[in-house]
Amino acid sequence: MLAPLPLISAPPVAPMLPPLTPVNELTIWPYQARFRQAAQGIADGIFEALDDELDPDVIVVGIPLDQTTPEPTAVCLEPADCGLDFRRFGDVLARGEHFQLTEPWPSTSPSPEREHITTEMAVRRQHAMGLRRAMQEVLDELDTPTGRRQSFAGWPIQVGSYYVITVLQLNRKALRLHPTLRPNRFYTDGKLLAPSLLQAAILRFNEECMKSLTEPEPGSGLLVRPRETEELVRAAGKLLMDTLAQALGISPGSAKLFATCNTISSLRYEGAEGVGKLILAARRHPNLEEVFALTCPTPLTDYRAVRKLLEMTTADVSLLADGENVYALGRQIGTYDASREDLFLINFVTHYAWEFQHDGKVLMRSNYGLPSLPRARLNRSKFRKDLKRTFELTDPIKVERLWDVVLEASRQKHGTLVVITTEALAEADRLKLQCTLIEPVPLTPLITRLITAIDGAILIDPESYCYSIGVILDGKASGNGTSTRGARYNSAIRYVESSPYPCMAIVVSEDGLVDVITKDSNREE
Repeated sequence: MLAPLPLISAPPVAPMLPPLTPVNELTIWPYQARFRQAAQGIADGIFEALDDELDPDVIVVGIPLDQTTPEPTAVCLEPADCGLDFRRFGDVLARGEHFQLTEPWPSTSPSPEREHITTEMAVRRQHAMGLRRAMQEVLDELDTPTGRRQSFAGWPIQVGSYYVITVLQLNRKALRLHPTLRPNRFYTDGKLLAPSLLQAAILRFNEECMKSLTEPEPGSGLLVRPRETEELVRAAGKLLMDTLAQALGISPGSAKLFATCNTISSLRYEGAEGVGKLILAARRHPNLEEVFALTCPTPLTDYRAVRKLLEMTTADVSLLADGENVYALGRQIGTYDASREDLFLINFVTHYAWEFQHDGKVLMRSNYGLPSLPRARLNRSKFRKDLKRTFELTDPIKVERLWDVVLEASRQKHGTLVVITTEALAEADRLKLQCTLIEPVPLTPLITRLITAIDGAILIDPESYCYSIGVILDGKASGNGTSTRGARYNSAIRYVESSPYPCMAIVVSEDGLVDVITKDSNREE
């Protein structure tokens, strides 16, 4: 729910305002710099967790409430040297009032869900939506299509004599790499739904900033901790699955698809992990064929029953559900028109891991309840940079040899761990009681495939020579691990951070994720 804003009565179009006088050190409230720093910290946590190429940047814009005086108050930017032209925001308030009075906002139509919303509350919300749209309009003009950054306006909150709006900027190229559904979907109460996990994360970030701005002195509380990154990312995943529910015509609040998929994926049946597919679409969808139907549909919230039914699925036969009940087993047929956006797939990959797909594209992965974006198993360019930074290794032949080894290891379906260190021989000797020593051998794809088939890490040097296999790594706990990842990932972090030598670890998880861990990457996190 948006914070209350004063009611405004204004003509649809206001006259153009005179140019504003630059003010470099304009302060709206005493803690605005600290508020922006806190917002930046939240953005760094969320978007680096999703894709470290997004490179978030937060700017706070203050729009004066009164721009009708002969000498209007200047627009405030925090930081002042953010690179935006403050003069471009002089007409935002009038433009927002125009949108407020002329746009058919979703929250104006009658609905049982809106019985608690008074006329005054609706007008305030429309005013906020109009001002936000006007702000986004200016940001879109400032962001050139070929520019590096793309900006997103948050919700306006009154602080003193200003409307304060948080602006989030992300790397445009990284944004375009991730698939998305059709934009401009709304809850029945007019709130925005998210077409992608990134957009959901942006909305959750804006909500967090909005809540902070409604505090008596935003940014002043040293003891008030923001919500943890993982909590916000989970909230974003829930919001994306609400979009799926809305697309199927069911209530997002009652469906709770994110929690449902997490619970089903966490269950075992007679000791076996849940693997299979669940197609979500209305019954008698033109692109679905039922193999056999259930006389009594099984509610998706009957988690153990659904998990049991999942045992019957095969590579081409899936469970069919309408978002609330499993009604049949069947398969997809014909050519699906992706613009319909009414047929979705939940792919249960392994224990407590699943994917949300549409038209063959993965929109979100969830591992132990934590959403993530689909990403390439390995980034060749980044791997080369990591080798250069860690080992000062630039020889193309040696780099290519290591790349072949790591690429082959990434195909190991049960997961594996490759450790590259300048002191592989000494480390093999030190850990000889918890590994299998082998005669030093230069790795080839065939040898790599053989030695990564067993549990434990393999120790190699930058020349691609392997000295031991099945290694149980040691290392001191650093606090940089995470409970949502397995022992392999966390032991790799401990080992790399504890090693006195240049070191790199490549972690291949059973669910297909590949993480390259270096000392520098851990410090950045």
